[in-house]
Amino acid sequence: MSRPILLVVEDDAGLARQLRWAYEAYEVVVAGDRAAALDAMRLHAPAVVTLDLGLPPDPDGTTEGFATLHAILAMAPTTKVIVASGHGARESALAAIGDGAWDFYQKPIDIDALGLIVSRAFHVHALEAENRRLQAKVVPGAFGGLLYASPEMAKVARQLERVAPADVSVMLLGASGTGKELLARGIHEAGPRRKGSFVAINCAAIPETLLEAELFGYEKGAFTGAVKTTEGKIEQAAGGTLFLDEIGDVPLPLQVKLLRFLQERVVERIGGRKAIPVDTRVVCATHQDVDAMVAEGRFREDLYYRLAEIVVKIPALAERTGDAALLAKHFVGRYAKALNPAVTGLAADARAAVDAWRWPGNVRELENRVKRAVIMADGKLVTAADLDLADGDGVVELNLRTAREAADRRAIGRALAQAEGNISGASRLLGVSRPTLYDLLKSYDLHG
Repeated sequence: MSRPILLVVEDDAGLARQLRWAYEAYEVVVAGDRAAALDAMRLHAPAVVTLDLGLPPDPDGTTEGFATLHAILAMAPTTKVIVASGHGARESALAAIGDGAWDFYQKPIDIDALGLIVSRAFHVHALEAENRRLQAKVVPGAFGGLLYASPEMAKVARQLERVAPADVSVMLLGASGTGKELLARGIHEAGPRRKGSFVAINCAAIPETLLEAELFGYEKGAFTGAVKTTEGKIEQAAGGTLFLDEIGDVPLPLQVKLLRFLQERVVERIGGRKAIPVDTRVVCATHQDVDAMVAEGRFREDLYYRLAEIVVKIPALAERTGDAALLAKHFVGRYAKALNPAVTGLAADARAAVDAWRWPGNVRELENRVKRAVIMADGKLVTAADLDLADGDGVVELNLRTAREAADRRAIGRALAQAEGNISGASRLLGVSRPTLYDLLKSYDLHG
């Protein structure tokens, strides 16, 4: 079995030899300057590095040592770098810790003390690597690619999993940014038409005068600019799924034509006289109150019942217990890799701020804030200030019963998310018995 590699960055050849002899449990690689250290990092990818801050060409200062530290962590952010601190240089060592070093040791070297620090660094690095591996392997629920672990969202996913195989129209109701298109795609992928096309159109994003042409297509010469016959989105979705996002924004005259398609399953292109049969599944979504629109005459009742054979309500992010923190961690991992590899996670104040914020923009707002925070973060951890959430949302619940219930719900949701839905694991995290947790789940209607 190969020995773990320890990189020693030290320009004192005698001291480097002493360290090589002292650590027989490791394969010790020695580098005397920054260039050699970075070459060794590329060649050996060591988990742990000991670094003397006094390197040539600045052996009496720390400039070159800090430059080496920054270069190592930029290349491999998970590396545990242990810096050397000479007499009177404790401030430099502490500054290095602030810049991402894992620990420091005092010169002259105590081999046994440094050995303990090195051993612990290897152990922690291995634990973190295993944690990352398990997180990559065990992913919380992801119906349609939407990440969640909350009981509220798990309930929605169960509904959609039952609905998907049935060839019926589905209406998704939820605020903007809750992932309705991802869930619609999940219905398509889990349904009988998965081999067909998934065609999406945002009815609110297209001017009223163009929406009919986008949906139904047109014949050559039907209007000025119609230089060729063009299929509409409905035809393109034949054999697959048509997703009508923001269906509440379809104008009344076009609702009549859409109703005929849903009743007869045929379309007529603008300027055409031939009825074209189209067999497609329809999934629609809106953030508006469709019942109120029907009552006010702004949405046809007969069209509503054609579209809403199954209605599923998507909870806002603020209503999804524990999901905000889960998603924030996911987005940090995604964007740090591409935008700022030095960032490794969320600071404690950032996690608390994410849990406390009401997220009026839902998952879209969370993703945008995290992306910006990863870019702007100065340290290894994204802070509440980086997220621009340092003050929380400023709302304090004064009713004790309501505050206690809200706190219970949050704690239970986080525990279930962390335990990946396992009741025994969640009860251990919460410090209660399984029967007590079952009672709490029942009383707060969190059991789905």
